[in-house]
Amino acid sequence: MATLPVYPWRLAPDGLATRRQLRAAGLRPGGQDVVAQLERPRRRRTPLTEFLYRADRAKPVRPMPPAKTAALDRANTARRTCPACRADAGYVIPVSLGMCVPCTYPSADQHV
Repeated sequence: MATLPVYPWRLAPDGLATRRQLRAAGLRPGGQDVVAQLERPRRRRTPLTEFLYRADRAKPVRPMPPAKTAALDRANTARRTCPACRADAGYVIPVSLGMCVPCTYPSADQHV
């Protein structure tokens, strides 16, 4: 069993990237195996570990189908719509409140 090379945080060689770095560049690992890992030390806890992939073997991110884009738009609109006043709040309504801030705290609008 071969072990992966381990690099300290921020000291990975050029040409290797994490999933987040690949995604920011519009890429995905594309089925390739992990080639190394990063370790970020933490006090009194196990270190954070992130896997590294070869950037030259990465593939472009697949485009999202129009139906999925439309479904996500509808879902996000539903999360912003207040069930009490049926208005678009302009932000995702917190689950802890269950409705927009003006409907939750009606007297707060009068003091502002």
